[in-house]
Amino acid sequence: MDNQAMPREQLGVCAEGNLHSVYLMFNANEGVESQLRPCIANVAQYIYELTDQYADSAFNGFVAIGANYWNSLYPSARPTALKPFPAMNADTRDAPALEYDLFVHIRCDRFDILHLVANEVCQMFEGLVELIDEERGFRFMDNRDLTGFVDGTENPKGRSRQEVALVGVEDEAFKGGSYVHVQKFAHNLSKWNRLPQKKQEDIVGRTKLDNIEYASEDKPLTSHIKRVNLKDADGKSMEILRQSMPYGTVKEQGLMFISTCRNSVNFEQMLKSMVHGDGHGNHDHLLHFTQALTGSSFFAPSLDFLENQAGE
Repeated sequence: MDNQAMPREQLGVCAEGNLHSVYLMFNANEGVESQLRPCIANVAQYIYELTDQYADSAFNGFVAIGANYWNSLYPSARPTALKPFPAMNADTRDAPALEYDLFVHIRCDRFDILHLVANEVCQMFEGLVELIDEERGFRFMDNRDLTGFVDGTENPKGRSRQEVALVGVEDEAFKGGSYVHVQKFAHNLSKWNRLPQKKQEDIVGRTKLDNIEYASEDKPLTSHIKRVNLKDADGKSMEILRQSMPYGTVKEQGLMFISTCRNSVNFEQMLKSMVHGDGHGNHDHLLHFTQALTGSSFFAPSLDFLENQAGE
């Protein structure tokens, strides 16, 4: 990727993990597009500048625009691979679509700063959008999902994060942007916790305590890792950058699954492999213990794109 000519990306897309997160899902009011375009650019710039102000707490974030709302907001240009969330269903496995117009994703190692910024963002958008859903995520133990397994082990490291998550020369107008897919999963932890540890490990495909991946020949075809470690037609790994965090209360808790990627096909193929399986009935058995409540598709453009479009 030609980094010399790369526009300024929104820093939260490729950021390393944090202790806390706030997720804000908005729908736009009717006919506000001309006011909303500069407002979105301002919010994205504000989040970008706070990255320096709150550097000690590793603050970061991004703003993303929903696939179904994109053409209303930016009718002159659309990211090549942007499409609505690929809803899927098979037997009891459901990956529904629930689209939103805007997604504001902010993270920090201090929860009070996030609370402050979330309020500021909502004030900046006042009169233009309605807040439909809000979730607050947190780091659980040493980067574990609430199932007790380490999450995001497969994530690209270092500069590979940009390589995987950011659009490059293949779509010049949207270089530095990212395709974002969000699913809110509610876990059935009482059912999960009744399983013996070895059974849990077989379902995930790695050991629970020391996070060692099973050897390839030992991985059940229904294990989560087997279902999401895919290769394309050229034998190259189909990677995504996961920015997921646990969320919730005792009443409802689970995982806010967030994928960022330079294309939309990698996520879609992983979801298909989990829900529908490999054509031989081998689907992801982790889905017997967690339920997707939402499924939303967004694009997080570069700051330069948002600024250039602000006066349109």
